[in-house]
Amino acid sequence: MTNRVRDPQAPRTVLVVEDDASIALGLRINLQGEGYRVLVAEDGERGLDLARTESPDLIVLDVMLPNMNGLEVLQALRSEGRTMPIIILSARTGEMDKVTGLELGAEDYVAKPFSLAELLARVRAGLRRAPMPREETAAALTSHTFADVVIDTNARTVTRAGGAVEMTAREFDVLMCLIDNRGRAMARDEIFQRVWGPNHHGTPRTIDNFIQQLRAKLEVDPQAPAHFQTVRGIGYRFTG
Repeated sequence: MTNRVRDPQAPRTVLVVEDDASIALGLRINLQGEGYRVLVAEDGERGLDLARTESPDLIVLDVMLPNMNGLEVLQALRSEGRTMPIIILSARTGEMDKVTGLELGAEDYVAKPFSLAELLARVRAGLRRAPMPREETAAALTSHTFADVVIDTNARTVTRAGGAVEMTAREFDVLMCLIDNRGRAMARDEIFQRVWGPNHHGTPRTIDNFIQQLRAKLEVDPQAPAHFQTVRGIGYRFTG
């Protein structure tokens, strides 16, 4: 997977994947009116291609699409490690459909017919929480720092106060999942789905164990963590 580096002054990009031409046109006009650069795809395969090549800041994704449905697109993007917010649109309002979308890593779920004002508000909220704002530089895309910790994502190495920190591949993946969603409370199930994928099964204790390991290796005081924080009733949040 490659990341595109864009002009910090350029408008943020929203990809709309919707096969209903009238809905797609309405979304394009109103999102452009909000100042966004808007891309539109009329089927799932085209939407997946644009998501991969354009790396939009946010995706509005219909579920019922030709060639490849929205949940398949969502699963493909998350399995590739792409973390942009994705808002699911669907006329299917069953609880299981909503749960499936959220478990696969959707940021939000909006039922059709929807209020345009509400959808625009959710787009704005999603972009505020986007893990990789487009003003990041090329260096920021490959390295992260907090306190005395430096992470090289290309080399998959971690140093603390200049010394190497030994990490397993899974520990590194959990670390990057939290850092890519810096400041956002993440449920244990969401972390598990993003790191291990939808075809694996674990328990909340699995994530708890990894967080304990990260705290032991990277926190000044693992018993009073400053960076890997517990969010009661939800899961964990990285700050730094």
